[in-house]
Amino acid sequence: MKKTILLLSLSAIVNFSCSNTKESKNGSDNTNSTVLSTDEKKDSTNIKHFFNSALTEGKSYEWLRDLTQNIGGRLSGSPEAAKAVLWGEKLMKDIGLDSVWLQPVMVPHWVRGEKEEANYTVNGEQKNVPICALGFSIATPSNGLTAEVIEVKSLDEAKEMGNKLKDKIVFFNGAFDNTLINTFHAYGGCVGQRFSGARVCSEFGAKGVIVRSMTNGIDDYPHTGSMGYGDIPKDQYIPAAAISSRAAEILSKDLKENPNLKFYFKQSCETLPDAPSHNVIGEIKGTEEPEKIIVVGGHLDSWDLGEGAHDDGTGVVQSLEVAYLFKKNNIKPKNTIRIVFFMNEENGTRGAKEYAKQAKQNNEIHVAGLESDAGGHTPRGFSIDANENNTQLLKSWKKLLAPYGLHDLLKGGSGADISPLKNDEITLVGYRPDSQRYFDYHHTSIDTFDKVNKRELELGSASMASLVYLMDKYLYTEDKVKP
Repeated sequence: MKKTILLLSLSAIVNFSCSNTKESKNGSDNTNSTVLSTDEKKDSTNIKHFFNSALTEGKSYEWLRDLTQNIGGRLSGSPEAAKAVLWGEKLMKDIGLDSVWLQPVMVPHWVRGEKEEANYTVNGEQKNVPICALGFSIATPSNGLTAEVIEVKSLDEAKEMGNKLKDKIVFFNGAFDNTLINTFHAYGGCVGQRFSGARVCSEFGAKGVIVRSMTNGIDDYPHTGSMGYGDIPKDQYIPAAAISSRAAEILSKDLKENPNLKFYFKQSCETLPDAPSHNVIGEIKGTEEPEKIIVVGGHLDSWDLGEGAHDDGTGVVQSLEVAYLFKKNNIKPKNTIRIVFFMNEENGTRGAKEYAKQAKQNNEIHVAGLESDAGGHTPRGFSIDANENNTQLLKSWKKLLAPYGLHDLLKGGSGADISPLKNDEITLVGYRPDSQRYFDYHHTSIDTFDKVNKRELELGSASMASLVYLMDKYLYTEDKVKP
């Protein structure tokens, strides 16, 4: 009797699976009952071709392998960043873009120096702490920095402590709110302590700052990231570093039992004079309105600890694969499709600002922008920063995009590199893959090529190409409505 039930169950599963994976010729699965117009059927077919090409003949994964394995981390001003510029220029030319050029930009040049170290002693036991300097931090004294620790959970709590912070190392232990499904929202809720913690605490005479790493996980990898001193005098700068989330949990527990313990850390980072670099730009010229531009991009620079795979190697190669997929499928855009590898997103956004500055000076007309800077995980949708008409227009394309898992078409931010282009006319969009694993790797030594799934990466490229195709066909600056 049990054997019969099992066989029937397996048969039901197989039948259910087959019925839900059978695809129609236009690429939509048979669970989608939406009736498509003649134009929409053509659009659906072209979108299906984008996905077929990306999943069977895609180039992004091997491009990413080359970038991460042969160049590695690409912090602005570094020799690796300079190599990445030449890499990007050659790649754009190799796939046959109509024009390719380098846009000069001066970028910050911060260097990490020797590997950081940190420890403290409780009950006669020395505990070593995984630590890394935050970008733009100053160094500790050459023999390191030792002081008692005071723990806070937010910038507001630090301010309330006031003069109690004097001569202390301030430990910011504000954790991600793990009840938030979108982990970027959790990141936004506590990243302020990383960026502004040293500035705030220096005003009260603190000696240094250590910050719990920006991650929703508990691990042994310190997450770096940018920080700033604002307009305080340089002689009031104090060193700032991140410790791993697991170390933060342990230190917090040890402080409760040993409130007077002393923490030691040493780092030798410094900020050098600005260095010359470039945005890498290539484009497919529009056939009808070439003066109108849809920009698609990611940032070429990365932090130095890992290989800059998810942040933002995936965004760079996906952006270029948009152009590759247009050419592969003989889709000739009406507007000019411009691919940009932005430099210096991580610690200054100088590339983005220079691009927007040059666009304004040259009276360029940007119809739309799409940025990929949220990792290479499974596609979920797009966030839209546009006027109400264009927002509703993009949302109306859900019936074409949902069969590929792109259900989220929501009003929101776009991206740090395209946001300087914002005006009342332009439609700015951020590509939004699943966020659950992103902050496992973000700004760490394990943001490496092996953490990127080939199929997920390719699905992202096709998703972006599909949206660019629809924006190119239907988005207009004059009437802002679908014809």
